[in-house]
Amino acid sequence: MKSAWKVIKEQVGNFYLIRRLSLYELKSENSNNYLGMLWVILNPTIQILIYWLVFGYILSRNTRIYMGHGLEVPYIVWLISGIFLWFFLNQAIMEGGRSIYSRIWFIAKMNFPMSTIPSYIIFEKFYQHLMLTAVVVVILQFTDYKISLYIIQLPYFMFAALAFLLSASLITSTLTTIVRDLQQILISLMRMMIYLTPFLWAPSKLPHFLQNVMLLNPMYYLVEGYRAALLGISWYGIEHIKYTAYFWAVVILMFIFGSAIHMKFRDHFVDYL
Repeated sequence: MKSAWKVIKEQVGNFYLIRRLSLYELKSENSNNYLGMLWVILNPTIQILIYWLVFGYILSRNTRIYMGHGLEVPYIVWLISGIFLWFFLNQAIMEGGRSIYSRIWFIAKMNFPMSTIPSYIIFEKFYQHLMLTAVVVVILQFTDYKISLYIIQLPYFMFAALAFLLSASLITSTLTTIVRDLQQILISLMRMMIYLTPFLWAPSKLPHFLQNVMLLNPMYYLVEGYRAALLGISWYGIEHIKYTAYFWAVVILMFIFGSAIHMKFRDHFVDYL
């Protein structure tokens, strides 16, 4: 627990620096492109169109998805309202995993804690996520699922996503610095997760047992919460209070474990390079 409290203090005490570095990272990442920040929108849009083509037409999933409460949503609306979260989670986890060993020589020259390295990488992706969220909200205004009161729960699920990503990145960034092969395992795992989480397909037709197994994945909670907020379906976190408690229990345990191994090994990170 001492390690977790220390990491929290480092995040709070260096929050201004985290924001500055994340903005610098965002600008430098797109500085050499003619279209600049526009690629933040264009790349996900192209991927969404491909997923819609493959899963909506080729695999004959151009139907309506049952969301509970007697509501059914067109597949393309269901897809858009959740898949953009995957772009954020995937990029943040992948870049967060390699954040320390790929930047340690640069960071070593600066006087701030290494636990903030994954944080500013996650925040850089979060800024992109906010821009894409705005685009998705605008698109939904041209459908039957316009902004409703349920949208006020969206900031909560964004905070939940940030907490999950920070906890996961503390673990992955430490382990991949020690054993570089784990980054390749992480890449393979994330390639599977898009199909094991309801981003592209609804699990409602699966046996009840398998649906319960899928609920063990914290990303399931996040994407269903996003859809409930954006489509005005339900107060997801409240109506699934036991699942909410499970999600935060997993995140807290991950954060405690990630903080412990980070604090144990971070003085020796340079030795593993």
